[in-house]
Amino acid sequence: MKQLSMIGRDAYIDVMSNIKNVPAKIDTGADGSAIWASDIHLDRQGRLVFKLFDKGSPFYTGKVIKRKDFSVARVKSASGDVTIKFKVPIRIKLGGRAIRVNFGLCDRSTHTYPVLIGRRTLHNKFLVDVSRSPQYVKPPLDKTLALNQELKTNPEQFYQKYFVKEDL
Repeated sequence: MKQLSMIGRDAYIDVMSNIKNVPAKIDTGADGSAIWASDIHLDRQGRLVFKLFDKGSPFYTGKVIKRKDFSVARVKSASGDVTIKFKVPIRIKLGGRAIRVNFGLCDRSTHTYPVLIGRRTLHNKFLVDVSRSPQYVKPPLDKTLALNQELKTNPEQFYQKYFVKEDL
């Protein structure tokens, strides 16, 4: 039987051997994998042109990537929304293994993790132990912490701001 690598619910990955220690969410509920990309378009030669991450990310290099080997896919979100995404194979290193992943390119600027690793990438390569995070990725400050601080500071103002809808 093939040896499977053990990973946690999140991990650091290396992308294309030059972008190191990128936090990734391991999501067994997601079918595919996604990576934050910006300036996505097709050039006149029919190549897919994009940059990994964006200016607001510490992993952004500004390097323009041009690829002929790409596809598109209909992707359904957890909320049921369907979008079309460009997909491109990208080499990463995860759990000590170098693998090729077919990533959907999308704006992940509002997500906690700039990379999502789904079932297709994990299948027959990794075991996921949700009780561990081998790289101990520290997620960004919990957004609810700030909300609870705001609530404690002025409960009435908080209630008015978030729960009372003004008639238009």
